[in-house]
Amino acid sequence: MKIFEEIESEVQSYARSFPRVFNKAQGEFLYDEEGNKYLDFLAGAGTLNYGHNNPIFKEKLLKYIHNDGITHGLDLHTKAKGEFLETFNEKILKPRGLDYVVQFTGPTGTNAVEAALKLARNVTGRENIVAFTNGFHGVSLGSLAATGNSHHRGAAGVSLIGTSRIPYDGYLGDDIDTTAYLDKVLSDSSSGIDKPAAVIVETVQGEGGINAASFEWLRNLQEVCRRHEVLLIVDDIQAGCGRTGTYFSFEDAGISPDIVTMSKSLGGYGLPFAVVLFRPELDQWKPGEHNGTFRGNNFAFVTAKAAIDHYWSDDKLSQEVKRKGEYISQRLQAIIDQYGEGNFTARGRGMFQGINCVNGDLAGKITRRAFKQNLIIETSGADDHVVKFLCPLIISDENLKKGLDIVEQAIKEVCGKEDSIPEEKDYFESTKLAS
Repeated sequence: MKIFEEIESEVQSYARSFPRVFNKAQGEFLYDEEGNKYLDFLAGAGTLNYGHNNPIFKEKLLKYIHNDGITHGLDLHTKAKGEFLETFNEKILKPRGLDYVVQFTGPTGTNAVEAALKLARNVTGRENIVAFTNGFHGVSLGSLAATGNSHHRGAAGVSLIGTSRIPYDGYLGDDIDTTAYLDKVLSDSSSGIDKPAAVIVETVQGEGGINAASFEWLRNLQEVCRRHEVLLIVDDIQAGCGRTGTYFSFEDAGISPDIVTMSKSLGGYGLPFAVVLFRPELDQWKPGEHNGTFRGNNFAFVTAKAAIDHYWSDDKLSQEVKRKGEYISQRLQAIIDQYGEGNFTARGRGMFQGINCVNGDLAGKITRRAFKQNLIIETSGADDHVVKFLCPLIISDENLKKGLDIVEQAIKEVCGKEDSIPEEKDYFESTKLAS
């Protein structure tokens, strides 16, 4: 550990929660240098939907490397890229009736978001972007301007401009449809909110606390965008690639975004890879107008194609994710009913769920206790108050149960030592009382 303490930057974060030197991984497990085995419910923050070192992908990748396949090709046409595009078009886009062109950006999610925002602004000639409370879209400046978290925003060092913030679904309570508010301010020339180029939204807010928008809210949001000729961007970087039960997280809502950003599990193997998908008529880029040295990872093309071929040629994985998601929901509800004193809540959908423990101190104690039992699981939310379940989609039923058992035991032990479980404050009820 000494070398990390000596010369690695203080900016490291996950390493602080899980202070081990890891050197091997397979499926849903990580191993440290001492041979200890850890069940992974972090999964690269959603990058390893198909597990670590998936043997199906590994074989394809090793063969490609052995045959001296192109490693780096800028945006040159390569066989690997062509095969990925053909597979993605035939097995992902066409079956869903989605007519998108594909832009390869720099290799991380924030690169895709930056490109999407720039494209929307260029096409519409407008500057403003509407983003939502608790949204997270990356930490480069354009993406950060659309991100709500004050911890990340505070590190920018400059003013973050060009966005307007609107309440996400449920932010003002269950009875208020915040898309109606958006419709109102876009209809009122004196609202102070400039007509935006685009609205960017996560269907399930991962870093924001596993807040899942209702399908009705998402449909209403699309309707408002179309009514005001505003582009709709769905950030599917963490919620996509099957995490909610369908390949794209917006499928069950029945919406068709103008622009979609993807990264994380898109590459299949944990290899850096990001794209922007958008309607062909929006493809108004001039050659090289948005670029990047690593805009197209050929290794990731190989593993991404293998992932689609193996897991998305039929609906077997999708049905498995939905089945496992139902099991997770049942277990989480039982856990909060037993230990949360009515104050804990479950949230999310598919295999993208969490337990709201009300405050970060309590959630942190739970995840630290789980790590002592060799389970790697993180927290999310503005105050790190949500225990976030993000295990690989291909996890066995046995290990899924084992991980949930560990969390349940951790919650039981932690809550048993608490004098009382913190109660979530109803902001609007407390303000009524104060007045």
